[in-house]
Amino acid sequence: MKNLAVEDARALVLKGLPPVGAETVLLAECPGRVLAEAVVAARDQPPFDASAMDGWAVRGPGPYYRIVGESAAGHRYPRPLAAGEAVRIFTGAPVPAGADRVVLQEDCARAGDDVNAPAAEPGATTNIRPAGGDFRAGDMLLSAGQRLDAWRLGLAAAAGRANLLVARRPKVAILSTGEEIVPIGSVPGPDQIFNSGGPTLASLVERWGGEVVHLGQAGDDETAIADAVSACGGEVVVTLGGASVGDHDLVKPALTRLGLDLRFITIKLRPGKPTWFGILDDGRRVLGLPGNPASGLVCAELFLRPLLNALQGAAPGPKLETAQLMRPAPANGPREHWARGRLATVGGILQADIMGDQDSSLVSVFAHADALIRRPAGAPAAEAGAVVEVLRLDRL
Repeated sequence: MKNLAVEDARALVLKGLPPVGAETVLLAECPGRVLAEAVVAARDQPPFDASAMDGWAVRGPGPYYRIVGESAAGHRYPRPLAAGEAVRIFTGAPVPAGADRVVLQEDCARAGDDVNAPAAEPGATTNIRPAGGDFRAGDMLLSAGQRLDAWRLGLAAAAGRANLLVARRPKVAILSTGEEIVPIGSVPGPDQIFNSGGPTLASLVERWGGEVVHLGQAGDDETAIADAVSACGGEVVVTLGGASVGDHDLVKPALTRLGLDLRFITIKLRPGKPTWFGILDDGRRVLGLPGNPASGLVCAELFLRPLLNALQGAAPGPKLETAQLMRPAPANGPREHWARGRLATVGGILQADIMGDQDSSLVSVFAHADALIRRPAGAPAAEAGAVVEVLRLDRL
């Protein structure tokens, strides 16, 4: 099929995806992975009433209390408090049974075996964190399909999980084509350029949970392309370049030798019209991205990232937000346009600024952008303040 709408093309990319399976890994190895199981609390957190402050745990109206002991983190005071008793206590330590409140140490005055604490004011905080105040035994803390960041890993650690069942990292083979492309670190000829698309795409694949298989560069050689893809294995093959219709675009003919079943060959998209997708005889998905850096990376965000998310059991996305245009935008043509731009929050409102030069060959523009701004096909001119959809780019 030709000239598909972006959403229709993405639906074909995601249709009938087989799961990649799961594996159990150590918690320390889980950042960026997708959960394949629910994480359920086995006990309350905290498992006891805990002090929120350094001070004195007291029982009774006071103001004078007899000091009977101490409660430190990991070492509780062993018996209930009686009226008029106080225990020195530290942040996070178990609060003795019977205590009414914890009084801040700076508000108290100790004299030998006694401590003087101010009377509690009506409605004042007790400075006691109740047992189960964070979560309780049986609570679902994390669900399958969530991608694990540091904060979610911290929650799993608080539940005592030393390892987690996560989706296996899908293997993504990346093949750069074109005689004009040379590896970084080599000496280019006068008519050649460095391969910036391959390293950039590999970095994104790793960030999105995939495992990169580097196929290098096949040049404009149909047999070399077919041989490289045949040997690589994995779930996904991504080709950079060779996606157009020129005499030197040999990727699709090369992969026909491997039983390529083309699902679409062009999209109503700017940049990235010649992006194509198919499935090989062995079930591997093949996504053909344009060689121009902006075209390839826009399409990686719109198609490859959802593909990898879905393979790992996460919501495919893309996750869009709304923002207001900072400046007027001209009418859009017949292809959906995903323009590189910048975001800013002004007066609590997210605003988007379309960058001036949208040439698909420019690497520098993408390096300074932090969002893609969607302009629907045939969209009329828009004034400043008009609402648009935006896709944030992951920036460290």
